[in-house]
Amino acid sequence: MNSHFATLARASVSLAALTMSAVSMTFAASAHAAIPVYAFMVKHSYPHDSKAFTQGLLIKDGALFESTGMKGASSIRRVQLETGRVLQKKDIDADYFGEGIAVVGSELIALTWTSQVGFVFDAKTFTLKRKFNYGGEGWGLTSNGKDVYMSDGSATIRVLDAATLTEKRRIEVSADGKPVTMLNELEWVEGQIFANVWGSDVIARIDPASGKVVGWIDLTGLADKSWPALGADDVLNGIAYDAVHKRLYVTGKHWPKLFEIELVERLR
Repeated sequence: MNSHFATLARASVSLAALTMSAVSMTFAASAHAAIPVYAFMVKHSYPHDSKAFTQGLLIKDGALFESTGMKGASSIRRVQLETGRVLQKKDIDADYFGEGIAVVGSELIALTWTSQVGFVFDAKTFTLKRKFNYGGEGWGLTSNGKDVYMSDGSATIRVLDAATLTEKRRIEVSADGKPVTMLNELEWVEGQIFANVWGSDVIARIDPASGKVVGWIDLTGLADKSWPALGADDVLNGIAYDAVHKRLYVTGKHWPKLFEIELVERLR
């Protein structure tokens, strides 16, 4: 979920191009392998706050939660899906660059990028309950209710104990035997982990037991070319799954729309 590279005055455009190239090569390899590739159909589109640098997105008990990044603009929010209206918001201290979120029980867990500190809020009131620490960077977060899964921009997903947020183990993600890096926003979907690959239009479907990519979701063309010009870091990011109604939602950083999509496997 990271404008990280632009923020550090790195060559984010070049890095995104390299990421896209690596993903494209993986796609090409997948065409001759057993990894299915999914296209999409847009079922509905909804307004989305174009000022939101989307980091995390999820639906819990019918409510849409979103986290935003950038120092001085980071927040956690409860959003009305149909209108995009922010119903509840808590700003994160300007010293922190907000990252992914997950809801476990009555608590909302939030990461920060490089500060190595996370926050645990009451999911209803957004009152800060406690902090926790971790090594390295924090990018994406999701939970299946028992464990919490955390990405850090590498090919590794950390598995945290949902109660203590201490690390239990790590999952090494690969496709056709090759590591898949730049894993970002995460979402638990019907026993799989969906992960945005930062800088690309691709979501990886990951088997959490083996770490293997079991499907690619290609969302090329979802962003409308008629939108006001997006920055180099305003990429696809944000996956939310409504487990009750079996609906999948995606958006991007500073995108003016949030989409409900249906996946369609491509024929070989």
